[in-house]
Amino acid sequence: MTSPHPFQPALEFAFTISITLSKPYWVKPPARGDMRAAIYAAEGVVEGPLLNGRVVPMSGGDFPLTRPNGVIDFDARYLLEADDGAVIFMENRGYRWAKSPEIAAMMSRNEAVDHDAYYMRVTPKFDVPEGPHDWMSRHVFVGVAEKIPGANRIHYFVVR
Repeated sequence: MTSPHPFQPALEFAFTISITLSKPYWVKPPARGDMRAAIYAAEGVVEGPLLNGRVVPMSGGDFPLTRPNGVIDFDARYLLEADDGAVIFMENRGYRWAKSPEIAAMMSRNEAVDHDAYYMRVTPKFDVPEGPHDWMSRHVFVGVAEKIPGANRIHYFVVR
């Protein structure tokens, strides 16, 4: 067994965001071979040891680009409201791809699939007001996401 690299970062669980999504609006047919969509954040909750609150309904959404090879390139932006009333802007980038054509077909039909059957990771950035949440604008985060029918659940970790 090899020892960890001396600069290997540690991950600390920060919070989970559960988002209910609107129906997707697709730009079809795609002129370039890839396909763009708009999917709005209808509502959601933020729960965890480092942040609790809600997703501000319809404050933004995801504008994913689906490539011809099936990789989805996320570009999500929306607002969070912490339990103390602080409004936080979140920008989330990442990728999702299925580990088989069968899983890709199930996901395109918005069916439930096991989280091990696909890769879905994001890296958020936060614009926060000065105060108790400004630590969020000084750290890198990694999100491990679950695609569930009509929603996403993303578990965020602070890179220490």
